[in-house]
Amino acid sequence: MIVAGVDVGSISTKVAVLTPEKITYKMAPTGWSPRETGLATYQGLLQELGHSEDDVDFVVGTGYGRISLPFVSKAITEITCHARGAAHLVNDSTMVIDIGGQDSKIIKIDQKGKVLDFVMNDKCAAGTGRFLQMIAAALGLDVAELSELSRGKTPLTLNSMCAVFAESEVIGLLAAGRDKGEIVAGLHQSIARRIASMAQRMGKAARITFTGGVARNEGLCSCLREVLGAEIIVPAECQLAGALGAALLARDYLS
Repeated sequence: MIVAGVDVGSISTKVAVLTPEKITYKMAPTGWSPRETGLATYQGLLQELGHSEDDVDFVVGTGYGRISLPFVSKAITEITCHARGAAHLVNDSTMVIDIGGQDSKIIKIDQKGKVLDFVMNDKCAAGTGRFLQMIAAALGLDVAELSELSRGKTPLTLNSMCAVFAESEVIGLLAAGRDKGEIVAGLHQSIARRIASMAQRMGKAARITFTGGVARNEGLCSCLREVLGAEIIVPAECQLAGALGAALLARDYLS
């Protein structure tokens, strides 16, 4: 039995293929066409594995671009897929924090990855992957440099978390000669408090799984651990949780 999960996000597309022997992943920038990128990434991974589309028994699509994928057997929301994938990656986790390219999600789950409750912010860009990319560009940095730059720095207080106004505030702080590391540390602290306020609506959790590309930012992870007072685990496959969950759900449909 071979199944697959295709997670088409606003920034990147992820594919997971489950065979009886292993789980294999592939990731690519989504670009301007979710439909074309989703298909090309899916077909590319199958080709690497020596399989054709006819060999796959069931495909689940997820992410904001899931409805654009004509080849999937079923489309499932990213909330459900991220919950299932996160539970597979981290045992005994009761909450998932997922920060993607254009939204933030807090998901309360049981031990099998079933969604018990969730809260989602998809109306404001603040704290998302695109927000961090925008701020990094304003600082003349790559987004991957933000975490190291903020290490050991005293955070500046940022007055705005609106994406537009925050960028203007950062530019103003730079013009005033403020340290870039302190600006980024303040940014991480502000995002952590915003995410924590969402998480607290779901109740307390001692063990939290952090997924999405933003989870690779250790500076933000540290701030979240401090604000929430909880163990926050970032699995190596943090960006692939949605695709993995989709593939696991695809397998469930055949069992």
